[in-house]
Amino acid sequence: MDTLVAGERKANAPALRPADASTLIIIDRKGKHPKVLMGKRHEGHRFMPGKFVFPGGRIEAGDRSMTVAGALHPRAEQALMTRVTRPSVQRSRALALAAIRETFEETGLMLGTKDYGSPDSVPAGTPWEAFREHGVFPDLEILHFIGRAITPPKRVKRFDTRFFAVDRTAVAHEVEGVVGPDSELVELAWVTVAEARKLDLPPITGVLLGELEARIAAGFSPMLPVPFFYQKRDHFVRELL
Repeated sequence: MDTLVAGERKANAPALRPADASTLIIIDRKGKHPKVLMGKRHEGHRFMPGKFVFPGGRIEAGDRSMTVAGALHPRAEQALMTRVTRPSVQRSRALALAAIRETFEETGLMLGTKDYGSPDSVPAGTPWEAFREHGVFPDLEILHFIGRAITPPKRVKRFDTRFFAVDRTAVAHEVEGVVGPDSELVELAWVTVAEARKLDLPPITGVLLGELEARIAAGFSPMLPVPFFYQKRDHFVRELL
């Protein structure tokens, strides 16, 4: 799920500390107009029912120990450790892995490589076991870190979300039947950025689509600065990491 939205605001909401979360944008750049993968959330969900989102969610325990095929780009790693409390390579790595795992859980798409066979060991009882079963190593080297946003205060849920992007060619395997009428995502759609803007989106998703479009136009280099959005004294701030 796309974890940063305007959300339900309550004046008496407790001062929640934002939870670490990750979102992954898969981009198909083969055509003249790049397309992104979006999923529609089930209407029965209390959180963002019926919204079109990018897959994502919170870090889980297994994300901290899963083996990988490639490391994060040094520039991405640096940006992930900027403006955080107790920065660490391990935390940055877990955020990236959470984006890959959540994408698999919600879409059935496994991001990584089959060049090295199956991972020797994976965290037991986690979705990472499916990566071993299908011979896919998650690959962090293919990820671009393109944005960060913190849910404003006085929301019933708050997240410190890191947005990653990856090319569609990084899909190593697809498990069928994950998306459907009784799933978290009821449908998937490959849409251009212009088409995506016409969908029912959380506010931050529209903002990140604009950032993504500008990033692609600038060459989609991993060295480009990373925007960081947060609220300060009732004003939204866009800072570069």
